[in-house]
Amino acid sequence: MEQPGFNGDVHASGPVSPETEQLIIPPKYSPTEEKQQVWLKSLISLAAYLVLGFYIFPSYKILLIITAIVLIHEMGHFIAMKAYRYNELGIFFIPLLGAYVSGSKREVSQRQSAIILLAGPLPGILIGVACYLVSQQYPGLTVLDISLDRVALFFILLNLINLFPIYPLDGGQLLNRVFLDEESIWSKVFVFISVAFLAWFAWSMYRGSGNSLYFILLFFPVMILLRTMGDKKLGTIEKKIEEAGINADIEYEDLPDADYWKIRNILVEEYPAFKGEQTAPPYTFSNKEDKIMAVVQSLLHRHLIQDLSTAGKLFILLVWVAGLATPWLIDMDLSFFTRHRF
Repeated sequence: MEQPGFNGDVHASGPVSPETEQLIIPPKYSPTEEKQQVWLKSLISLAAYLVLGFYIFPSYKILLIITAIVLIHEMGHFIAMKAYRYNELGIFFIPLLGAYVSGSKREVSQRQSAIILLAGPLPGILIGVACYLVSQQYPGLTVLDISLDRVALFFILLNLINLFPIYPLDGGQLLNRVFLDEESIWSKVFVFISVAFLAWFAWSMYRGSGNSLYFILLFFPVMILLRTMGDKKLGTIEKKIEEAGINADIEYEDLPDADYWKIRNILVEEYPAFKGEQTAPPYTFSNKEDKIMAVVQSLLHRHLIQDLSTAGKLFILLVWVAGLATPWLIDMDLSFFTRHRF
């Protein structure tokens, strides 16, 4: 893969001074992917989600309703992240499991994080409440031949589940980001408890129904464990970067080219996914360079701004609890949930 503006390899023959080395080191890797390609990937993931869902859901109309709910949920996250100037935003669908919004930002605020996390489920719950109240006043209303009260059920139930304090659901991330120190032992214990619960839930659903499709729920605990293992390895690499005297408390755009190649060499030597790649010099970009760049970016220190007071955390907690208590707050007949089957 060639980097625009730099063609060919750069070789150093014999010892060179630091000044000369700085002159021969090429620019660090910069992403060449257009924003349109990010959205193309989003559309492809949506198409895969719909195609697979068509064979799984009992009705394509229910599939469309569920897809709309998921899309509204993720658009809430997306709009909030866009407002807070997150970069490289995209919405990606995971067949049978839902969707997620991808974005990056170096300085992460607790207050902003809380708003972003709640911006997904709360609008969906409010829409569900509105649909439920309207259905009580005007029985018989339908959407795509599905009763409005059942649509309300879907909106409320799917978004309410997302508020459960289980990582990586929105509620679990909210608990981890706002009420626990992400670097503390309590946070790690909470994450592992979530992994154990998700694994137990997938097994219980399989045992109760005999449907092996529920094993797809193991996707989340497996990914969390893999990421935890990756984070541990990155911790070792961070120490080597610090020992090399490289300033990692910096934006990627401001990272000196020489430091990019030094970090890249450490990654090639230490990170399993990049074993076998060529270290520099020669200064040659790999066909995995976009992935290498992403890991380099993740190694640059992210700042969590502790900008929530005790009163602010209490307010967020009340909003969170209110979301979870929605059926009781609107005096919903709980048998309403048991009358319907998915």
